[in-house]
Amino acid sequence: MSKRALGMIETLGLVGAIEAADAAVKTANVDLVGYEQVQAGLVSVHFRGDVGAVQAAIDAAAQAARRVGQLVAAHVIPSPAEDCDDTVVPKPKAKSKK
Repeated sequence: MSKRALGMIETLGLVGAIEAADAAVKTANVDLVGYEQVQAGLVSVHFRGDVGAVQAAIDAAAQAARRVGQLVAAHVIPSPAEDCDDTVVPKPKAKSKK
């Protein structure tokens, strides 16, 4: 992919993750890459964009998650290795056509 920053936030519960994602995309010009339900109620949400935008988005997301649920972790990798795209960031699932 590209050398754009990778931002990640992990919450306990889906409501906090949705609130965090909403706050992040409203705060900064970032792409919502996707989310993954990890285990035991943990939800991880991933964002891409310029370093400053991703940092602002993650800060807003963390604050929003704390308001409505439990924030587990929030982190920004300014220049992730290209291998992260294939192994760490979940791929969007294809929608079935009916």
